[in-house]
Amino acid sequence: MIYYRDGKSVLARQGVDRRRVDLAQVPKHVRDAVIAAENRSFYDDAGVSLKGTARAVWSTVTGQQLQGGSTITQQLVRNYYSGLSQERSVTRKFKEILIAMKVDQSKSKDWVLEQYLNTIYFGRGANGVQSAARAYFGKDVEELSVAEGAYLAAVIQQPSRFADPKGSDLAAARARWRSVIDAMGQTGALTPQQAAAETFPELRVPKKPFELKGQAQYMLEQVTAELNRRGYTDEDINSGGLKIVTTFDKKLMQAAQRAVDDVLPDNTPKKVRTGLAAVDPGTGEVVAFYGGRPSQSQYYDSAFSAKVMAGSTFKPYTLAAALDNGFDLSTRVDGNSPLRVASAAQAIPNDGDRSYGQINLVSATQNSVNTAFVDLGQKVGLDKVAKTAEAAGIPAAQLEKQKSAASFPLGVSSVSAVQNASGFSTFANKGVHMEAHVVRSVTDAEGHKEVVKPASTRVVSEQAAADTTFAMQQVVKYGTGTAARLYDRPVAGKTGTTDDSRSVWFNGFTPQLAVAVNMFRDDNATVSIPGYGTQFGGQLPAQIWRAFMTEAMAGKPVEEFPEPSEFGWSSGYSQPERGMGGPDRTYPRPGNQDDWDSPEPGTGPPPSSGPPATQGPRGDGPPEEQEEEPSPSDLDLPAQPSLQEEDTVDDGRDRQERQPAR
Repeated sequence: MIYYRDGKSVLARQGVDRRRVDLAQVPKHVRDAVIAAENRSFYDDAGVSLKGTARAVWSTVTGQQLQGGSTITQQLVRNYYSGLSQERSVTRKFKEILIAMKVDQSKSKDWVLEQYLNTIYFGRGANGVQSAARAYFGKDVEELSVAEGAYLAAVIQQPSRFADPKGSDLAAARARWRSVIDAMGQTGALTPQQAAAETFPELRVPKKPFELKGQAQYMLEQVTAELNRRGYTDEDINSGGLKIVTTFDKKLMQAAQRAVDDVLPDNTPKKVRTGLAAVDPGTGEVVAFYGGRPSQSQYYDSAFSAKVMAGSTFKPYTLAAALDNGFDLSTRVDGNSPLRVASAAQAIPNDGDRSYGQINLVSATQNSVNTAFVDLGQKVGLDKVAKTAEAAGIPAAQLEKQKSAASFPLGVSSVSAVQNASGFSTFANKGVHMEAHVVRSVTDAEGHKEVVKPASTRVVSEQAAADTTFAMQQVVKYGTGTAARLYDRPVAGKTGTTDDSRSVWFNGFTPQLAVAVNMFRDDNATVSIPGYGTQFGGQLPAQIWRAFMTEAMAGKPVEEFPEPSEFGWSSGYSQPERGMGGPDRTYPRPGNQDDWDSPEPGTGPPPSSGPPATQGPRGDGPPEEQEEEPSPSDLDLPAQPSLQEEDTVDDGRDRQERQPAR
């Protein structure tokens, strides 16, 4: 049984419905009914019965069909030992008889009967008498009446026909049940008077088969995959009687679905995919996700499996690496365009070839200046950038191919929504990354509970995380991510838009929750929505993010981000009237959609008076004005067409970000 994080709401049932009970828990009249129906000589025979086989043939010819041709021991052997084929053959029957005789010699009759009652199939998806009691009568086996026990014994012979009998099947079920009652009278389990007094029991309406709907199939796939990684085999999962509590919040899963459905127009092309992932920063638990429409693909989901180029959502990892290695928010980097780097075959431009001069790291982040981050990557060292991203949860294998390219800080590596949300959760958790996971606990059939303890990794210092978060707050307040503002609490985030808008992102977080939203096409084409045009990270992805977070944060206490270092405050950001500092800070409410992608008049930080000289760690200077950022593009999806040559980075050459200014 697999549950949502509350441990009560059932997410899925995996394997078969079997609930083991001791023989002592099965009432004697139920045992007597099964023996009377299936093997009256059970306690006296040697595990096999030639007479029984002959009687079964006669019963079939005459239509009585009271007993099967095999003893209880033979039936147990057939079901209990997987090496025996279910096919009807002389060889199989011979093996069955030999093993049954050996079992009868080595095991007690009570052991055989207990195993039999716990493994035989009763119909309605129920394996074992306890599950059958629940399925047919809604009660535990201990509570079964004589009539009810006799019906379960009657079902064994034809479980499919008698599972929910109607018409002629109901008449046959009644006749079969009466035959079992009469047989109990013949064996002495019931007196003639008791047998005559029994009436046909009322059957419970069968439950509909458990169906996985919506995102449940994706949830089950991820839970199974994680259990396998943690050492549980498929056999353990399907037949181990496990109680698995996942990290998924049922209400937040529904909120994720609503956010996507409500924001995206009905005419969104079918090839456009949307992924959403929400991670608890303090625990690493994936509390919610949206993996796309299951009907759209049977092979991968858009949150865990699909990996697309991170674009400018990768820049915060570069920023954090720099801040953790001697740089600070006032450090000046080269924002001029184009920028030539010795290791790159081509110069790297900004959008529209716009030059910003020498700008500090806050302005570089707010305006998502490509050349500034390429310059920063060269200064801090691309190996340190890769190390930071890997520690934040991005697998090394996904970084290896691109990490030597000068454009590496621009997000040429492909990541999933879950990985990116998990990475940003590091900043919300004061620089500590908690391993992303989807299983909270596993309790086995004996009641032993294993609570998952995720790995914890210090990625960057607490101050570096605070400063990175501060820079990303400006993205949402004044930069490219204003569509993601929440009216009642602080938000930090980063947009990402790759070449030709082949993948567009918005990643953001509050202190309590980190969420990533991406949009891409499974044919690697431009993400364009009729009526909305070509998409950028600050548009529909940011709006989906805001719709989800508005619901997810409703009623949650407002928590503040840690204060940035003195260098950030000394650069013109400390004025309380701008809603950024002191106890009276405020959070501006977004205006209409037409205003979401531009800064509010008079709220942006002051522009630079001129480009000062390039500085290394601990430079100083004011931030710049905003501009929507571009970024590289790629898809890493199963069974998809290969990318064009110009869309790959496998030789250290740098991708150029091209996109209309926003």
